[in-house]
Amino acid sequence: MSLSLATRDDLLWQQVHWLGTIAAQGSVTAAAQRLGVSKAAVSQQLAALERRVGVPLVRRTTRTLRLTEAGQRLVDETAPAFAQIVHSVGAVHDLAASPRGLVRVTAPVALGRQHVAPHVLSFLRQYPDIQVELDLSDRLTNLPQEGFDLAVRHVAAPPDSHVAWKLCDTRSLLVASAAYLRRHGQPDHPEDLARHACLTYLRPGAAIWMFEQPGDKAAEPQRVRVTVQGPLRANTSEVLREAARAGLGIALAPDFSLDLGGRSSTLRTVLPQWRAVGFFGQSIYAIRPWSPSTPRAVQLLVEHLRESLASSF
Repeated sequence: MSLSLATRDDLLWQQVHWLGTIAAQGSVTAAAQRLGVSKAAVSQQLAALERRVGVPLVRRTTRTLRLTEAGQRLVDETAPAFAQIVHSVGAVHDLAASPRGLVRVTAPVALGRQHVAPHVLSFLRQYPDIQVELDLSDRLTNLPQEGFDLAVRHVAAPPDSHVAWKLCDTRSLLVASAAYLRRHGQPDHPEDLARHACLTYLRPGAAIWMFEQPGDKAAEPQRVRVTVQGPLRANTSEVLREAARAGLGIALAPDFSLDLGGRSSTLRTVLPQWRAVGFFGQSIYAIRPWSPSTPRAVQLLVEHLRESLASSF
């Protein structure tokens, strides 16, 4: 084999990998950012690959970029090979005596600030050769596309396409300050909330809360839906908690954000005999994209979070 042909074969692996990254990211610009190279470099290698195979691999318009049938086939047929390479390198890497590597994690803002971040710090003290990138965002992310190894989420059920580890249970609670309840009275039924100032999570449409009251084992639980409104809507439970503490109204928030057992807590539970359902998830999971195996650093972090959060909130 001539040197020039060997060089072209070496570049072929890179070119096909970059094509797969373009497919995953949806544009040459996003692929270049993900790969840490220039947009021009990605475009040049894509053009070289198209010359080599003799057919167009992407179809470009002014606004979109899509793979042709040939391009999609090339990505689909080579993806398992690249996944196997990643798996094999990870398996060899895990043979190291000291766990090491980078783990990219995403978590909701309130849960991440109050509970995930402190446990990540203790994890890093225990494993100094592991690095963690922690991204706190309430936006739902595409884990493979954005390069995350792990997501910590409170959901009713994890997606079937991902690997999931249950970390602990969580509940949604109605809370208000003692001062607010003295001024406006304690609701006796969920329908009473329609006449109260309610602090709601920021979502499209009207704010609708649903509650159920467990009956005996033979009967279906009673369910009540109520449309609420109030002076504040926010996209993080920390803001709702602080507004409730300030006496602005009744908030519905997950228990991990409330710290009701703290000595300085001024919040009181409202309608404790009713259970809020269908708004926030009832369990906290660690979720990662499906793969044949899990890197050791990720496994260790999941185990650490599971042990740290075992007692729930």
